[in-house]
This record gives sequence, structure tokens and C-alpha cells, in this order.
Amino acid sequence: MNRQMKRAQERAEKQQKRAGTERPSAAAAASRRAQAPEKRKRTGVRQFLREVRQELKKVDWPTRKELITYTVVVLVTITVVTTYVFALDSLFERVVFSILD
Repeated sequence: MNRQMKRAQERAEKQQKRAGTERPSAAAAASRRAQAPEKRKRTGVRQFLREVRQELKKVDWPTRKELITYTVVVLVTITVVTTYVFALDSLFERVVFSILD
């Protein structure tokens, strides 16, 4: 169970406890609001790395064939866009130099 699910479960338990008891008095509610909110505890490095590892196990990694296909698509796209920008740059350069000369 991850932290988010634990927090949701704790909130649900608190709400169930509140529903079973009477509403607190206005003074008690005001004093509770006046208190500074608790700081969240920081997760230790070990716990963080453990959770990262668990999340990475859930990732749907691409196969070797998909990876090669995606790489080729990216390289072709970069080549096409670079050529297009180079052509526009050359065209604008010629236009500007023809105007200035």
C-alpha cells in the first residue's frame, strides 16, 4: 500500500469516528483551527528508493523492436525539421542580403 492510499484510509477512519460522535463545541473547533498544522514527516532515502523501485516495476516498458522504431522515427523527424529550418534560414538570409546590398 502506498502513502497516498494510507492517507486516504486514515482520512476515512477519522471521518467514521467523527460521524459516530457528537459535533465538538464551537470553542473546541476554534482552538483546533488556531493550532498550527502538523508538519508532514519526510520519507527516508531507503523508503523513497523502495517506492521508486515499486513504481518502476509497474511501468510498461517498450520492447526492443518498439524502441528501435521510436528511435528511427525521432531521428527522421529531427532530420526533416532541421533541414526545413536550415532552408528557411538560407532563404531569409538571401532576402535580407539582397535588400541591404
